[in-house]
Amino acid sequence: MLTIDNLSNDIDGKAILKGLSLSINAGEIHAIMGPNGAGKSTLAYTLGGRPGYEVTGGGATFEGQDLFELEPHERAAAGLFLGFQYPVEIPGVSNLQFLRESLNSQKRARGEKELNGGEFIRLARDKAALLGLDMDMLKRPVNVGFSGGEKKRAEMVQMGILDPKLAILDETDSGLDIDALKVVGAGINAIMRKPDKAVLLITHYQRLLDYVKPDYVHVLAGGRIVKSGGPELALELEREGYAEVLAA
Repeated sequence: MLTIDNLSNDIDGKAILKGLSLSINAGEIHAIMGPNGAGKSTLAYTLGGRPGYEVTGGGATFEGQDLFELEPHERAAAGLFLGFQYPVEIPGVSNLQFLRESLNSQKRARGEKELNGGEFIRLARDKAALLGLDMDMLKRPVNVGFSGGEKKRAEMVQMGILDPKLAILDETDSGLDIDALKVVGAGINAIMRKPDKAVLLITHYQRLLDYVKPDYVHVLAGGRIVKSGGPELALELEREGYAEVLAA
């Protein structure tokens, strides 16, 4: 589904990713862990198409398409979803308005039939219930006045509505208490743990992986993936820290 080959990039003239390679197949969940400054969020933003993240070498394909030939909205319509560590607020735009336009714009790009108001509300209600989010919250401006946990649950509702093929989730566990972590983890599993979908989880900690079990865990350090393994690698990192594991 996603193949990253020797990817390098610069931010403000500074090299961050330095020859990163990774392959993710449909039906797989991959977790990337690593110390601060390793390039984890840079990888997510580069794949998502955030401005300022200049690719200087290598490449990436998504379902056979050159990912970097697609504009960010084209990547989204192709089935790529990027979850942010700090979801932004959009005053004056309700969640329902934002989500309906987001979904229908992607459907237009794919030549699919758009949802009418009633169809969309039913879909939004189902996905909100899955994440334990009151529908009244979706009538409010996007993330305005939301707690950290509410922002993350609202973002998972967005993911459920858009129904992507590949979700790249950048520190989705950030700011979540134990109860919210369980809800968000269950939501990720319900929405994305399917044979035709894949997930790339970026996290500092093992705790999210207790609820969303990865097939593979990778350690990113110095702009490259330097070690890969199964779920046991995350437990080793939690127990021994990055320095010990990387020195082994």
